[in-house]
Amino acid sequence: MKRSAGILMPVSSLPSKYGIGCFDETAYRFIDWLKEAGQTYWQILPLVPTSYGDSPYQSFSTFAGNPYFISLDWLTGEGLLTAEETAAVDFGSKDDDIDYAKLYEGRYPLLRKAY
Repeated sequence: MKRSAGILMPVSSLPSKYGIGCFDETAYRFIDWLKEAGQTYWQILPLVPTSYGDSPYQSFSTFAGNPYFISLDWLTGEGLLTAEETAAVDFGSKDDDIDYAKLYEGRYPLLRKAY
């Protein structure tokens, strides 16, 4: 068996102007960086919606994906949202902390509108 290495990091830890990391251009750049660094794996935490306590290990579903990981930039690029709509939402001010209450209040209305 060939030796390999990787990193354990949740998707939510990726940098984002929308309060939580998601599957956007930043994730693709991170994967490219991992490959350049000689890494083989990116182990992530569960991708399910969080529930009470905002833990990915305590979810309402083991099958659903977390809607917080949907790229708002992609939705804007597809014309489903506008830059003004996303800029009007307060996603929190701390770069090193996720404010799940603000995400719930801000992201879900945007996702509903895009839908």
